[in-house]
Amino acid sequence: MSDPVSTRRRGHVLEVTLDRPPANAIDAATSIRMGEVFCGFRDDDDLRVAILASAGDRIFSAGWDLKAAAGGEHERMDYGAGGFGGITELWDLTKPVIAAVNGLAVGGGCEIMLAADLIVASEGAEFWFPEGRLGNVPDAGGVQRLPRRLPRNVAMEMLLTGRRMRAAEAHEWGLVNWVVPSEQVLAKAREVAEGLARNAPLSMRAIKEIVREIEGLSVRDAFEAVQEGRFPAYERMLVSEDHAEGPRAFTEKREPNFKGR
Repeated sequence: MSDPVSTRRRGHVLEVTLDRPPANAIDAATSIRMGEVFCGFRDDDDLRVAILASAGDRIFSAGWDLKAAAGGEHERMDYGAGGFGGITELWDLTKPVIAAVNGLAVGGGCEIMLAADLIVASEGAEFWFPEGRLGNVPDAGGVQRLPRRLPRNVAMEMLLTGRRMRAAEAHEWGLVNWVVPSEQVLAKAREVAEGLARNAPLSMRAIKEIVREIEGLSVRDAFEAVQEGRFPAYERMLVSEDHAEGPRAFTEKREPNFKGR
């Protein structure tokens, strides 16, 4: 059986492609494999950005494999490091991830998309959560993340009714960052990833760590959390070579040479 998850390194960027026909649905074995890939990305200091894409242009991912569910797989199973899809609960991943969404993102497909930091969607992409009609709950990120990304009433409408949201509307709400023709999705994701990879990697990690950890804090408490040294990635960045390299390159009128240390 072929590997349902393929990877490709392009400089400091890792491209992760879900390839499980016909609908890129995710069973436990696929989820475990995705977790292995994303943990490898997390632990490789030479990699700075990941792109999560899928094979084909019709279905990004149909989410949880319902055939596997009918065969006995269930929510409380071990879905591997990082939870469902290898990324929805990978709390110590502080490197940026870009979701390249071509086609339909359904249920768990939306949830792995929501676990990314930036989203490129095709013009024909649609997003929806059918779990309420299937006797289930979108508990791998739908109920946790969607109300934080959209106005609560809009999120609740999607979660409770299963309404489909098209890419254009998702962009208007800020749920996705870019909407492009189908054939340009991966190219746009690569363009964004290459730009991020040129930034200081420790700064990227510190930004992601801080934004994630201060969610729910008051502005004052968020300031205090940063000033009290609660964030390891931020503290590491402050004493790094890259922290000195940025201002030095600016004063010398040259491009900085960031090394991630």
